[in-house]
Amino acid sequence: MNILAILIAALACFVLGFLFHGPLFGKLWMKLANVTPTGNEKLSDMTGQMVWNYVVNVLMAFVLAGARWIAASSPLIGGLTWYKGAIIGAWLWLGFIAPSSSIEVIWMKRSFKLWLFEAVASLICTGVMGIILAVWR
Repeated sequence: MNILAILIAALACFVLGFLFHGPLFGKLWMKLANVTPTGNEKLSDMTGQMVWNYVVNVLMAFVLAGARWIAASSPLIGGLTWYKGAIIGAWLWLGFIAPSSSIEVIWMKRSFKLWLFEAVASLICTGVMGIILAVWR
């Protein structure tokens, strides 16, 4: 496995998460999550959360790289291309991330719309990581 590709894929997911929850759709996310900015938010207050977020992204990219490695030897997948990497990422999202995160809606009564927002963000993230890991061996 290419450790640099894993770190870059994790960074790409981190940046996408920032864009998704900030400049692109931040107002929608705040509405769905019932977040009201106070004006006192500081980037330095989020450092610990950001580090943990990146660590989790590295773990996810590492597992995705392992799945890509296994899938590459499968006669069903064959040689890896960017779109096959995206498919592997989407399949892992469909099989693991979407079902496990849906527990928050089913049992914890969290908002379905917020879950859907986060699910789409994570689907894009796993797809992009799959692409990076497939093309950067």
